[in-house]
Amino acid sequence: MSYEAIAIFMFASMLVVLLTGQRVFGAIGFVAASAALLLYGNGAIEMPFNAAFKLFNWYPLLTLPLFIFMGYMLSESKVADDLYSMFHVWFGGLKGGLAIGTIGLMVVISAMNGLSVAGMAIGASVALPEMLKRGYDKVMITGVVQAGSSLGILVPPSVVLVLYGMIARQPVSKLWLAGAMPGLMMASLFIIYIVIRCKIQPELGPTVPKEERDMPLREKLKYLRAGIAPFLIFFVMMGLFLGGITSLVESSAVGATGATLAALLKGRLNAHVMEETLRKTLGISCMFLWIILAALAFGAVFDGLGAVKAIKTLFIDNLNMEPWMILVLMQLSFIIMGMFLDDTAMLVIVAPLYIPLVKILGFDLVWYGVLYTITCQIAYMTPPFGYNLFLMRAMAPKEITLTDIYRSVTPFVLIMVFSLVLVMLFPQIALWLPKYVLG
Repeated sequence: MSYEAIAIFMFASMLVVLLTGQRVFGAIGFVAASAALLLYGNGAIEMPFNAAFKLFNWYPLLTLPLFIFMGYMLSESKVADDLYSMFHVWFGGLKGGLAIGTIGLMVVISAMNGLSVAGMAIGASVALPEMLKRGYDKVMITGVVQAGSSLGILVPPSVVLVLYGMIARQPVSKLWLAGAMPGLMMASLFIIYIVIRCKIQPELGPTVPKEERDMPLREKLKYLRAGIAPFLIFFVMMGLFLGGITSLVESSAVGATGATLAALLKGRLNAHVMEETLRKTLGISCMFLWIILAALAFGAVFDGLGAVKAIKTLFIDNLNMEPWMILVLMQLSFIIMGMFLDDTAMLVIVAPLYIPLVKILGFDLVWYGVLYTITCQIAYMTPPFGYNLFLMRAMAPKEITLTDIYRSVTPFVLIMVFSLVLVMLFPQIALWLPKYVLG
C-alpha cells in the first residue's frame, strides 16, 4: 500500500470512529496509536510519549487553566451580572440599547474567559430573559446572544487560538493581538446592524421605561462602579503584558488573581463558588490537554507519511489550482465540518493537513489562524447542527423555539462572512496590531 493510500485510510478511519460518538481525543489518539504500531512496530510507543513531553514543555500552555479559571470565577461569583446591570442602566434609553449592551457584555466576557460557552451561559440566563421581559423581538435577541458569545473564540485571550498556536508552532501573543482587531470590528458591525434594524423597526428593541432609567447620577455611577471590575482586571492584565512588565503566563496569573480578589471584595467568594470554579476549570483544561496530545501524536504519524506533500502535488501540480482557490476550499470545508463538530475537533482533524499546506502555499500562519477562528464562528451558527444553535436550544426560555433560533442567525452569519472576506482581502486588519506592538 502506498503512503498516500495509508494517509487516506488513516483520515477515513478517524472520521468513522468519530461518527461512533467517541470522545474526540479518544478517536484521534486511537487511530494515531494504531497506525504508528502497524507502521513502525514496537518503537512507535515513543511517538505519543514524545508528544506528551512536547506538550508539557510548552510553557505558554499554563495560560490555559488560568484564563479559564478567571472567566469561571467572574461568572460563578455573579461579578459578570453586575456588568449587565451597568449596561442596562446606561444603554436602556436607546432603541435596541439592551441588545447593544449585550454585545458589549459578550465582548467583555470573551476578554475574561476565551470560550464561547461562558458568554452563551451568561447571555441566555441573564440578558435574554431581561430583554424578553422588556418586549424585545425574541428572534433578533436570540441571534444577538449567539453571535456575541461566538466572539469568545476570537477576542483575546482566546483558548482556541492557544490551541492553534500550539499545533501551528506560532506565538500565542501574536495570535491574540491578531484576533483583537477583527473581533472588535465584528462586534462593531453587530452593533451597527442592531442600531439600523431598530431604527427601521423600533418595535423590535423598545427603550427601557423612563421611570426605571430616571435615577440620580449618583445611582448611575454606583452601577458603573459595580460593573467596572471586569474591565479593570482585563486592562491591568493586558496592560502589564503589552508593556513588557509581565510575561504571557504571568499576565494570566494576574487575571486569575484579580478575578478572585474581585469576588472576595464583593463578598461573594464562598466554598460553593470556589468548588464550581475549580471543577469547571479542571474539566475544560483536561479536555483541551487530551485533545492537543492526540493531535500531536496523529500529526507526527500523518506528516511522517508525506501526506501534506501528496495533497500539494494533487492540488497545485496535477489540478493547477491557484493558492487562493485552495484557501477558499479549505474555509468551506471548515464550515461544513462545523455543522457536525466543535472548533477543537475541527482543528485537530485537519491541522496535520491544512497548517503545513498553508505554509507551503506561502500564506502567513498567524493570519490564517484568524481566518480559521472566524470560520469556526460561522460554523458554530450554521444550521442544521451548528454548535451554538444547540447550546442556545438547551439554555433558552421555553417561548423561544428551534425555528426561532434558526431564523435568528441569518443576519449575523452574513455579517461574519462579510468580516471573513474583509480579513482575507485586507490581511493588515489582523496583522497590523501584532506588528505595531511586537515589532
